[in-house]
Amino acid sequence: MVEIIEGQKRIREGQKEIRKRIQEIIEEGGKLKEETNAISEQSSENQLRLDLMFQIVKARAEKDYAKDALLTQTLQDLMRKSNPSEEKQEEKY
Repeated sequence: MVEIIEGQKRIREGQKEIRKRIQEIIEEGGKLKEETNAISEQSSENQLRLDLMFQIVKARAEKDYAKDALLTQTLQDLMRKSNPSEEKQEEKY
């Protein structure tokens, strides 16, 4: 009888340990999902910036200065939105 009770106790302890580990895995999965989403968003923003830069270079090559100015302003606005701390530094000067 004592052996059965001890065996059941070990089983319960094992189950508690497994539940704890599963919870840790779930939390880690959530963190990884957040990081993946942040990387994906950053990648999309980088692609947009690169596209704008390419269009600026193309406009300059075609000597389309109005389009160049518009695209350059758009890029600057986008950069300010993605780096609000830089905008605050510019306001100081």
